Amino acid sequence: MREAPDGARDLDRFSRAERWVHRSFALLMGACLVTAAILYNGSIMMAVGHRHLVETIHVWCGIALPLPMVLGAVSKAYRADLGRLDRFTPADWRWLRSRSRRDGSIVVGKFNAGQKVNSWLVAASTWVLLGTGALMYWTGLAALSWRSGATFVHDWVALGLGLLVFGHLAHAFGDPEARRGMRTGRVSRRWARAQHPGWLDEVEEAEASGPRG
Repeated sequence: MREAPDGARDLDRFSRAERWVHRSFALLMGACLVTAAILYNGSIMMAVGHRHLVETIHVWCGIALPLPMVLGAVSKAYRADLGRLDRFTPADWRWLRSRSRRDGSIVVGKFNAGQKVNSWLVAASTWVLLGTGALMYWTGLAALSWRSGATFVHDWVALGLGLLVFGHLAHAFGDPEARRGMRTGRVSRRWARAQHPGWLDEVEEAEASGPRG
């Protein structure tokens, strides 16, 4: 069988461990958001019933929410991508300020600035919600004034996180190749050249310097 030319071969974008982290976190996040909507809206709560069960699911999914991110740290690829997400470059600042950020004039690495900011906000929100949720659920941990403040913060951070998730899903549904990358771990070189040319250059440089059979 003839081997596909270099320009036609797909690229490895996400490892199996990274995809597991994403899927596990997404399932837990979805459960938290759905149960939160039920608990917050009295009409929906009346229709669904079983308030104690819904509350229990919400609490324990919330407690488990950070676990995929923590367990993913055993993966070298996951740790490498965390390093990329934590690194903000001058090009990222230009990307955020630019109205023509998608025209290819700004060289984007494996993650663009929007993805980096989104990851920071989601991670920070997760820990804030975990802390405030603990104060709300285990009432003996703090005084009433602290629990009232925790409830206020929890509600508004949850709303903001819900909007972040909605925006993330909207972008994902608009980019089938990005979804394929998270589903299978592989993307086309054409997509990488259009969306993440800096990352493609890194990959091709590594391929060129690697061992040849």
